[in-house]
Amino acid sequence: MSKTHFGYQQVDESEKAQRVAGVFDAVASRYDLMNDLMSAGLHRLWKRFAVDATLTRPGDRVLDVAGGTGDLTKLLSKRVGPTGEVWLTDINGPMLATGRDRLADEGLLVPVARCDAEHLPFPDRTFDCVTVAFGLRNMTHKDIALAEFRRVLRPAGRLIVLEFSKVWKPLAPAYDTYSFSILPRLGGFIAGNPDAYRYLAESIRMHPDQETLKGMMETAGFARVEYFNLTGGVVAVHRGWVD
Repeated sequence: MSKTHFGYQQVDESEKAQRVAGVFDAVASRYDLMNDLMSAGLHRLWKRFAVDATLTRPGDRVLDVAGGTGDLTKLLSKRVGPTGEVWLTDINGPMLATGRDRLADEGLLVPVARCDAEHLPFPDRTFDCVTVAFGLRNMTHKDIALAEFRRVLRPAGRLIVLEFSKVWKPLAPAYDTYSFSILPRLGGFIAGNPDAYRYLAESIRMHPDQETLKGMMETAGFARVEYFNLTGGVVAVHRGWVD
C-alpha cells in the first residue's frame, strides 16, 4: 500500500484521512478561538485578502472547499449577494456542523455538503470561483484535488488557495520556536489537544513551498498562476485562472 505523510510520520494513504479527521474532530469547538490566539488575529486579515483576490461579483457561484467554521463562506456571501450562491463544504462532519450552525445563528443560510475534495459531487463547470483556506495541506492527493477544482470551474473561473507556506528565511528560527514549543502548549491549554497543534506545525513544513505549489497548479491546468506572500511568507495566497 502506498505511503504518505501525516506531519512527520509516514502512514498508509488510507489512514491519513482518518487521522486528519481525528485531529479536527478533537478541536472543532475551539477552532476559531485557537485561530485568533495562535495568529494574534492575523488569520482574519489573511482571509479578507484571499476573499478580495477571488474577484467575485454579485451573482457568482462559489465553492468553499474545506470551509470548516465558515469564515470565508461568510465573507464571500456578502460579495455575491442574494443573486449569487456560496457552497460550504468540508470532509469533516463536526467542523462542517460548527460552520453551518454559526452561520445560521448570524442569519446566513447557505447550501452545505460534506464531501471529499478529491471527489467533488458537482458537475463540470459549475462555479465561478473555488476557494480553499488552510485545507490543501491536509489532502492526501493534492494533484487530484487541484484537478477536481479545475473541473468544476467555468471558463474565466478562479482558484484561490490560502495556505501556510515557506517563511522568510530570517524569520525561520523564531517561527520554528513558536511552532514547536509554544503552539502545542497553547493547543493543550485552550483546546485540550497539544498533539493536534504539533501536527499543524509538522504539516506546514511538509506542505509544498510557494513555487512548488504554483507549479502544481499549472500542471493541473491553471493559467496565469501567481502568489502573494503575507506576513513574511507565513502564509501565501495562490490564484490561478481557467482560460
